Amino acid sequence: MAKKKKQQKLPKLGLLYLDYVLRFFDKSNFKGWPDKIETVTYHWKNDKDRFIKEVKRKKIDVLIGNIPATAYETFREIARELPHVQFIPSMDTQFSNKSKENVTRFAWKYDIPIPKTYIFYDHKKAEKFIDSTDFPKIIKKSYGPSNYGGYFVHKVDSAQEAHNLLAQKKYHPVYMQDFVPMEADVRVMLIGHKPVCAFWRRPPEGEWLTNTSQGGSMDYMDVPKELLDLAVKVSKAANAEYWACDIAVGQDGKYRILECATAFAAFPYIRDWIGQYLMWKFSNGRFPLPNMPLYNWEELGKMDASVLRTLRYITFGRYTPSYDGAFFLDSKTKETEEGEMYLHELDALYPVLLTEDRTKEEWPSEKWNFQDNYGHTVRKVHAQSNPHYNDEDENSESAEQENMIELTEKKVEKLLTSVEGIGKKKAEKIMDKFNTTELVHALETAPEKLVEEISWFKKKFLTKLQKEWKEFKKKL
Repeated sequence: MAKKKKQQKLPKLGLLYLDYVLRFFDKSNFKGWPDKIETVTYHWKNDKDRFIKEVKRKKIDVLIGNIPATAYETFREIARELPHVQFIPSMDTQFSNKSKENVTRFAWKYDIPIPKTYIFYDHKKAEKFIDSTDFPKIIKKSYGPSNYGGYFVHKVDSAQEAHNLLAQKKYHPVYMQDFVPMEADVRVMLIGHKPVCAFWRRPPEGEWLTNTSQGGSMDYMDVPKELLDLAVKVSKAANAEYWACDIAVGQDGKYRILECATAFAAFPYIRDWIGQYLMWKFSNGRFPLPNMPLYNWEELGKMDASVLRTLRYITFGRYTPSYDGAFFLDSKTKETEEGEMYLHELDALYPVLLTEDRTKEEWPSEKWNFQDNYGHTVRKVHAQSNPHYNDEDENSESAEQENMIELTEKKVEKLLTSVEGIGKKKAEKIMDKFNTTELVHALETAPEKLVEEISWFKKKFLTKLQKEWKEFKKKL
């Protein structure tokens, strides 16, 4: 008689909580998980070492929970001290949770459409830019414990208004965007890169903010497929198990990302779906995926919000074609740029997907924490605090990042003047616009910013400069 195949051991799950922070998940979101689910709470201040010891003592394999902006850098360090614990979402996925600045850098890297954005760490440069730019502009608080409700988003119509606002608010960094007239914006929530909820937020008559806390209205009907496609692209770029995007629908007909993060308000049934998705992911398919049909939100959205806040464990049957089904169910269609499509055809285009399990850091703080590092030489990372990688190539790339140094102005000038067509005067103009840190960052992550920010700097200069930069780095 054949032996019964032994069931694979499930990982030990833990829920991450922080004092004074609303809890996104509860054990009930993981209904049916057979093993004990641990909880660990971070108490702020000097709690890092105790927290790490508790996670180790409880032998947690997967730690699930969102990290607020003010704890993000600390948890970068904690994650490095716990190389065998998988954080869900990963610290890289939660990079955008920290600040609007990080959302922008994420968008620049992955060619995601956003309003044209300007970030200044040097306030004198910000003031100079304000005196030379066009208005209106949007000024936002980039970083802090509370960035919600539109209270830290300001429209300024003149240079004087901008100067007055920054003198009063003292935001750092100075984060500005071109004002884009909007018809509305759309919040899209995704699980496993599949849209599971989407709704419009429309500003009151004569206003521009769409937040419902500021008087905006909302509805769930007829969100365009093309807008959902953009949300899926962004979720995939972030490698997010769960994700939310705010997408502006401009009066020019274009879609632009305004916000994105793993920390968002969600009805309990959506958190249940996320829990079921994670159970499926970590059990090798032993637990079933929830069926979350596309545009389910149009029907659920007909209920009062007070009802939606109490609904749990919602399930849907899968579409199965039959003679009467073809008559009744196929009558509902959606207009797309590709033409009219049945709902079940659309749903098949958006499968629930697994995220990648990665060991390499995409957004290490030594390179990307500009807010704290600006003006300082980038420090080397102590060997014992580095992530433990298995792949030799990844180790060498990590070492290259750790040994980055801040270039002197003399070296930068030499680099710029090595490009045919850029003399000393033009090099000085570039350096007046970008300091050494900003220029290196632009060359590494968003070189097109040089073309956008400097009117005479053509693409041919950029191509030559990138080539020279590549050779220049080899000599450092």
